[in-house]
Amino acid sequence: MEIEFNGYPTFERIAVEDLTQPGEARRAAAAIANRLGFDEVTRGKVEIVVTELSRNVAVHGGGGYVILAGWKYRGEKRIDVLALDKGSGIANVAAAMEDGYSSSGTPGTGLGAVSRIASAFQIFTQPKTGTALLARVSADMTTMSPLTVGAVSIPIAGERLCGDAFATAHSSTRSVFMVVDGLGHGPIAAEAAGVAVQTFEKYCGDAPAEIVSRLHDALKATRGAAAAVAEIEHGRDTLVFCGVGNISGIVQMPDEGIARSMVSHNGIVGHQVPRIAEFNYPWSNKSGLIMHSDGINTHWNMKSYPGLLNRDPALIAAVLYRDHSRQRDDATVLVAQPKAIDLRSE
Repeated sequence: MEIEFNGYPTFERIAVEDLTQPGEARRAAAAIANRLGFDEVTRGKVEIVVTELSRNVAVHGGGGYVILAGWKYRGEKRIDVLALDKGSGIANVAAAMEDGYSSSGTPGTGLGAVSRIASAFQIFTQPKTGTALLARVSADMTTMSPLTVGAVSIPIAGERLCGDAFATAHSSTRSVFMVVDGLGHGPIAAEAAGVAVQTFEKYCGDAPAEIVSRLHDALKATRGAAAAVAEIEHGRDTLVFCGVGNISGIVQMPDEGIARSMVSHNGIVGHQVPRIAEFNYPWSNKSGLIMHSDGINTHWNMKSYPGLLNRDPALIAAVLYRDHSRQRDDATVLVAQPKAIDLRSE
């Protein structure tokens, strides 16, 4: 059985509080585009998108940040540009997309231009809560899975290496997802997370409990980690989950208005694991999976975000990170849901 493993993408967060900082965001995006091997024309598109969205955060959002996510998978590559603020929101999205519209005296060509340049573009905005924008440049990732995946994985302020990690693998019949949180933060935590990703790649064809057992053996020489693995067999109505430590797993069933939290056992993978056990949860072709590390608090509720589950998984992950990151630890959010999403929806 062919298994597609998704290598770990590149993430970078750049604060944008005023108009001196879009240049920094543009340079960071150009560096990621170069590492991915984008041609000159595509690099130029990335730089325009990042500049316009950064300016939008500074001018209209009252400051915030831009997250850049560089993905490379089976020869395809893309950059997701996520612009996040906690401003007053966009009162009229349709008008804001029109060339010449401005609420602050600027030329008003930014969002319309970005929408035309980007391969995919989405907005999620709420009054007095803020705005989140996703602009994707270059090819979307095609996999055998009927699910699409988005994520945010950001180190604690002051660290370059993230002690969290995630990975996914897909075959024609199943998709498997892992989120891991190396104990602490910095290089030693990142080492543990890296070992976990390598181990997952090798054993992702196994059942979730077997994968976690392999992780436990592999991480004995590291600081250890919290880890969780979720498996979805396509065409079946069950999700299988196995977790050790404080990785949160939630099944969203929007057609039923239900969110089910999944069970992890206490322990530290690589050091002390009293029990490794799988749990089964209902799943349908309309369900969504959200997994996150304890760098995200657990008090969020999708009912506070009407319409967000209709957005791209990357945008969902970014909004949860923006509003619920604890800011004192590495933070990772992984989202998977059906592919039938209108990437031009507003």
